[in-house]
Order: sequence, then structure tokens, then C-alpha cells
Amino acid sequence: MELSSRINAFLETLDEWLRGLYHGLLTHPAYEKIEKEAEDLEDAFMLACFPDAFGIPSPVSYYTAELLPYLEDEYEAWQRRMWDRDTLLERKGQQYHF
Repeated sequence: MELSSRINAFLETLDEWLRGLYHGLLTHPAYEKIEKEAEDLEDAFMLACFPDAFGIPSPVSYYTAELLPYLEDEYEAWQRRMWDRDTLLERKGQQYHF
């Protein structure tokens, strides 16, 4: 086998592998489900830490206020998302009923 044919075979294999990786990481339908699930977990964590933002009294709010400097970038986006989103039951139902 010549060197040029081996290089071409390697490049074809690499191209096929990269296309599969791109499909698996970014364009596969499961990616959207995983992203929504991660967002739901993040929202549940933020709600557990800052329930007083929605009028739910919590004794741990005093201690979780110390997290605000670390989560300030995510806090406003989280509040906006929580006010605009559907109920959790509707959101979970969308995963199974397209």
C-alpha cells in the first residue's frame, strides 16, 4: 500500500468518525432531552436554595444567601425561566408526547 492511499483511507475514517461524533453530541434528539433534564435539575437546586424569591418561606434562606455571589449570573436567568415556563408536569409530559 502506498503512503498516499493510506493517508486517504485514514482521512476517510477520520471524517466518518467526526461526523458520528458531531451527530452524537449535538444533533441527536437525545441531546435536547438531556439538556432539558439538566436544566430541570439546575432549576430544582436553585428553587431549594432560594425559595423566598417566589414567596415560599424557608429557614435555610439565611445560609443559602451566601451562595448568591457565586450564582449571581444564573440567578436572574433562573427567575425569568421559572416565571415563564410551563408547570413541571406539562414539561415532563412533553418529553414523552411529541
